Amino acid sequence: MTTTLRPLTHADLPDLVRMEGELFGAGAWSRESLAEEIVGTGRWYLGAVVDGRLVGYAGLWFDGYDAQVMTIGTDVAHQGRGLGRLMIDALVDRARALGAGAVLLEVRVDNEPALRLYRRTGFQQLGLRRGYYQPENADAWTMRLDLRDPTPTPQEMA
Repeated sequence: MTTTLRPLTHADLPDLVRMEGELFGAGAWSRESLAEEIVGTGRWYLGAVVDGRLVGYAGLWFDGYDAQVMTIGTDVAHQGRGLGRLMIDALVDRARALGAGAVLLEVRVDNEPALRLYRRTGFQQLGLRRGYYQPENADAWTMRLDLRDPTPTPQEMA
């Protein structure tokens, strides 16, 4: 299985809408929201392609200081094959290239596969956002990955 990552385009909307519905049910973004989001200011969206077919997508928003994972999803038939890790690594790499101090995200408290992925990637749990996901009224954990160089500067050591 060869996977390539590429920018999302409006031609991807049918696949995005399908995956959104399958993955997020009533909380799925609309076609209009997806269309606006993939070209929005400060946004960077990528797709994971296997055998010429879009099977995953992820997006990042950079506000000039921190980066926010806007969404990440893998087609049900392709889950558990490392695509989520490939995409989150690409988002983190992009955030670093942009000079972000941290990457933030929200994840449903009951989404164990995503929580495992984010923890393995180095994200730390910050706090709970009650009723974050609508219309299900589901809670979310807020998580953060610090991108600052952990090596103290000479000034910090003094």
